[in-house]
This record gives sequence, structure tokens and C-alpha cells, in this order.
Amino acid sequence: QDHVCSLPKVPFRGAPCSDAAGSQVPYATIMKQVNSSLSGLLWDEVQKAPFYEYKDSVGQFHQVWFDDPHSISLKAAYVKSRGLRGIGMWNGNSLDYSREAVAEQQTEAMWQALTP
Repeated sequence: QDHVCSLPKVPFRGAPCSDAAGSQVPYATIMKQVNSSLSGLLWDEVQKAPFYEYKDSVGQFHQVWFDDPHSISLKAAYVKSRGLRGIGMWNGNSLDYSREAVAEQQTEAMWQALTP
């Protein structure tokens, strides 16, 4: 089925499927890989999150879900509209803090998205 990636059920602290079934990918890697992926950038309207799909060197199918400035800004706006006290990122250290111009723009956009 298109755009369906099955993860094995790897329970962790009572959750039926956890990040123990996958692995974390740095944002810099995602930004470099998304445009050359099989699918290009896709958007899930239910999760309000981007993802893409690719096959590795041995032909194994992978699906990468992530947040970008658009998805984070939607979440931040939701928090604000509900009068909640704040929002945070799961792993801000996955951003690219190199001094490359593109990396600086991407990182700045991610942090700005947290403030609706």
C-alpha cells in the first residue's frame, strides 16, 4: 500500500510502538536527503507533519517523519490557541549548527517556528 511503512511493535514503557523500532536522523541529514528521495516531500494532514520515503543501498524501504518550521508553527499555534503554557522540541540538538548559510537559515526557521 502506498505510503505505508510498517514498524515492528517494540514495546517501551507500555507504548505499543516506540522509537525503539526506528532510529533518529539529524535534521541536516533529512534536509539533504528529502529532495533526492523516492517520494520527495509528503505531508500527512492528520499528523500535520512532513515525511518522505527512500530505499537504502540494499533496497530496504524507509519512511522518515520529522518536523519542519511549518509543522512546528502549527503545533505552536495550537498550544497558544488553547492557552497552554508552552511548547518544546524533542531534540533541538539534531539541528545543524554549522556556520553554513543554508544550515543557519534552517536552524533559525526551526527556532522561530516555536513562537507563534
